[in-house]
Amino acid sequence: MKVSAESYFVIFGDSAVIDNKSEKTLSRIGRKPIPLPDGVQVEVLYGGVKVTGPKGTVEQKYHPDVVVNVEGGQVIVERQSPNKFHHSLHGLTRSLIANAVIGVSEGYTRTLEIMGVGYRVAGAGDGILLNVGFSHPVEIHPSEGVTMDVEGTNRVHVRGIDKQKVGQLAAQVRRVRPPNAYKEKGIKYSDEILHFKPGKAAARKA
Repeated sequence: MKVSAESYFVIFGDSAVIDNKSEKTLSRIGRKPIPLPDGVQVEVLYGGVKVTGPKGTVEQKYHPDVVVNVEGGQVIVERQSPNKFHHSLHGLTRSLIANAVIGVSEGYTRTLEIMGVGYRVAGAGDGILLNVGFSHPVEIHPSEGVTMDVEGTNRVHVRGIDKQKVGQLAAQVRRVRPPNAYKEKGIKYSDEILHFKPGKAAARKA
């Protein structure tokens, strides 16, 4: 039987020598370079980066134990040691910076749909006015750096360069009236797949 050297360890006295643990596999996401599109610049600061592009500027903070360098039109994220803490920061930091690069070059959009008879949405200044079955309309205004556009009476587009802010505002709108699994009413993401239930009345008829 062939024994792999990578899985071999020797116990001698009270200590154990494990050869394969010192060079643990790097984070698959963290080791990927981040290519910079045309017109995008990244300035490395202490504990953060400043990403500037055609659509604006985003400042993204990260843990100071992570090393970030800009080389040859790419952003390289490295960790200082193979310990578990630095390993967990590696892929996270790379993802956050990559999201900022996409945001200033392409932007982010989250679309929501309003379902239900009599349910509708209308613009209200820089925000929206939701009529979704309450005794009063619900008014929501975006935070700085995020815009809200109304399409027709049942679609809302949330746009911005900060992925976290766009996702947070979209979740806030959806939370006003989450989709109902029985009545097919509520607010859902445009790409959200819902599984509706027939209800007790339909079960009795069957």
